[in-house]
Amino acid sequence: MKNVAVLTSGGDAPGMNAAIRAVVRCGVAKGWGMYGVQMGYAGLIAGNIRPMGTRDVGGIIHKGGTILGSARCVEFTTDEGRRKAIRNMRQMGIDALVVIGGNGSQTGNYELHKLGFPVVGIASTIDNDLCGSEITIGVDTALNIALEAIDRLKVTASSHQRAFLIEVMGRKCGYIALMSGIAGGAEYILIPEVETDPEDVAESLRLAYEHGKAHAIIVVAEGAKYNAEALTGYFEQHKDRLGFKIRATTLGHVQRGGSPCAFDRLLASRFGNGAIEAIAREEFGVLVGLNKGAVTTTPLEEVVGKTKEISMEMVKLADLLD
Repeated sequence: MKNVAVLTSGGDAPGMNAAIRAVVRCGVAKGWGMYGVQMGYAGLIAGNIRPMGTRDVGGIIHKGGTILGSARCVEFTTDEGRRKAIRNMRQMGIDALVVIGGNGSQTGNYELHKLGFPVVGIASTIDNDLCGSEITIGVDTALNIALEAIDRLKVTASSHQRAFLIEVMGRKCGYIALMSGIAGGAEYILIPEVETDPEDVAESLRLAYEHGKAHAIIVVAEGAKYNAEALTGYFEQHKDRLGFKIRATTLGHVQRGGSPCAFDRLLASRFGNGAIEAIAREEFGVLVGLNKGAVTTTPLEEVVGKTKEISMEMVKLADLLD
């Protein structure tokens, strides 16, 4: 019999609860003892670890956020903090740990692995910038939330012949901006990975106005050099030649909230089962992800310290369609 703990760390993502549910129930099905860690790595250090059974994860698959909570933990960044976390787990008889989260979370997971503790990671971040998985838990839901906002703002923009700057999440990765911008028919998309001249954006707005469009939509990632605030400031100096009146909307953390879509619930369930199967095989120090339609494992050493590159094919497509 094994005792396995699960925690969520970093930014919450729709579908995390579905992953927790799958880890616990698939572990229980093998006759293992399952445990939940409250508030991420901080909970490991504080010893905030409790048994979890099938009923404890009932009725959570449709809920956003994470029932286990997530928190920053400066102490865990130190060697002593990580060793304390391991001591706590060993004292409770925990044989392995499943960490659901993105880049920072899996970096911490890898540090535990290097200290000799058996770990498995599950890919979960709305940014979709984690190597080792073509898509991560939460991405599809966050993308559809952004797209719904774009569609709604397009309606009011048309009513008043305005241009809207819509800022979506993505400090270092423009995946959500790129994909929601293409799907939402944006006139221009700005992402951190591609340098953009604001004058090109202004020209795009001017041409849209001269061609008789009733609205214009610009989608920008928060981490782009010219985010919504910077573009608004630039356009204020050139408003006489844009044609459109400009309004800015920042979606912010609303993209993380709400109920996960069917795709994320299914993906999280598959990943949770994949993590338990990896532990059963005693395959540790790996990240569970999705590649070519199949649930796979990738060594954490090939994941941490790297960022998945944006698809230049999609960037070119956006240029063709704007």
